Amino acid sequence: MTTAILEDNPSLVTDLARFSEGLADEKFLRKHYRLAERDWEELANDDVVELVELEKLRRIRSGDLKRERAQKHVVKAPDVLADIMTDPKANPRHVIDAVKTLDVLAANGPQAIPATERFIITINLGGDTLNFSKPRAVGLDDAGNQIDASTPAAITANPKMDDGGGGEPRAR
Repeated sequence: MTTAILEDNPSLVTDLARFSEGLADEKFLRKHYRLAERDWEELANDDVVELVELEKLRRIRSGDLKRERAQKHVVKAPDVLADIMTDPKANPRHVIDAVKTLDVLAANGPQAIPATERFIITINLGGDTLNFSKPRAVGLDDAGNQIDASTPAAITANPKMDDGGGGEPRAR
């Protein structure tokens, strides 16, 4: 029965890892996956435990665990900052810092992406140029490979190469 549960719910192993890390609770898992008491007990077998341990290791290495733990704490920040901002006894400098930080937290969209999180491709076509500016992908690429913010941009220019108009690159 355990293999059937895992085959029907491929994300269950990840959620079980999150449960063991304290990021998900048992009530959520049982309800989300509709696990009866017998199903829940069957998940304690050695094969499932080994899969969960491997997933926990993958989450540590990929940084998923760190990000999720940080996100769990960061969501409390707006309330703390609002308290500082509205406290009549607060130092004016702290109030201004709280307002600025709340403004940054409230921002979304392309303007909120730091320059280091974008890649820019410029193609010089003599008199014209083409510019492409895209956010760096975090997650999976089209082939299903893991991408993270440390992955370098795939296209780099070699300023010492020039095709001289003949179609074949040559060194200058």
